[in-house]
Amino acid sequence: MTLRRRRFLHLAAVAVALPTLSRVALGQSYPSRPVRIIVGFAAGGPNDTLARLIGQWLSQRLGQPFVIENRPGAGSNIATEAVARAPADGYMLLLVGTPNAINATLYDNLNFNFIRDITPVASLFRGALVLLVHPSVPAKTLPEFIAYVKANPGKLSYGSGGVGGITHMTAELFKQEAGGLDILHVPYRGVAPALADLLGGRVQVVFVNPTPSIEYIRAGRLRALAITTATRSEALDIPTIGEFVPGYEASSIFGIGAPRNTPADVVDALSKEINAALVDPEFKARLANLDGMVLGGSPADFGKLIADETGKWRNVIRLANIKPE
Repeated sequence: MTLRRRRFLHLAAVAVALPTLSRVALGQSYPSRPVRIIVGFAAGGPNDTLARLIGQWLSQRLGQPFVIENRPGAGSNIATEAVARAPADGYMLLLVGTPNAINATLYDNLNFNFIRDITPVASLFRGALVLLVHPSVPAKTLPEFIAYVKANPGKLSYGSGGVGGITHMTAELFKQEAGGLDILHVPYRGVAPALADLLGGRVQVVFVNPTPSIEYIRAGRLRALAITTATRSEALDIPTIGEFVPGYEASSIFGIGAPRNTPADVVDALSKEINAALVDPEFKARLANLDGMVLGGSPADFGKLIADETGKWRNVIRLANIKPE
């Protein structure tokens, strides 16, 4: 073999190997130490559960611990501000959720701008809520419920997990889009006490994640009228609200964000691994208990989803004149 031919073959081999070498180099450079995923809510809820699932996946795939750090308070604003102010190196991430989209309008004096200061990485999941009523409410279907409320304005009250939370905003969107329903809002410090008072009949309506309520539904202690997402729930054989209130959709969205100006190669590496999780059968099976649908997509896709959700909840807040507690 001539010297020229050997040199050609060597260069060709190097060229073929370059994409692999680039991926290996990226994998070695990031992450090189543990990564924190900041969650704006206490341990044990759906936010925490989802963060731990994706953190475990990323740890296995990227070879460094992804540690979940719960920083509850101010409707996730404390956690969001911590990430917004963190170094833009990919070692502090945020579990992004619908509260971020709501808080962008609900609070006037935040020390950060969510849309500007948090870089979208990847969307994870869209969770449903279910419209529940106490058995004392005579309506058996959603159209009957809407008709009953219109015939009895102010007679019913609905509980929520607190002012500005998703269980509050979902109900207000429903009231607006169903024709301006008059149902009194009773805020609680968390969904659990609201659900407890629904079971006791002290409030008559609650919008809540199906998981903590499904056994009460099956036992006949609560009546499920409809699901809030655009598609029906696999866990409950009930229609969507949108089937009777055209255009209605409300859900809890979840995803991962990073500080503004996080390097594009880091964002892309995280997005790639998150999307790999969302098509993995075993990982998807573990999400099934959360009752919703897997999302996924590019950072740009997630950015558009965030912008759309922020705009939707901005309109609800302004129309209902909602103020934070």
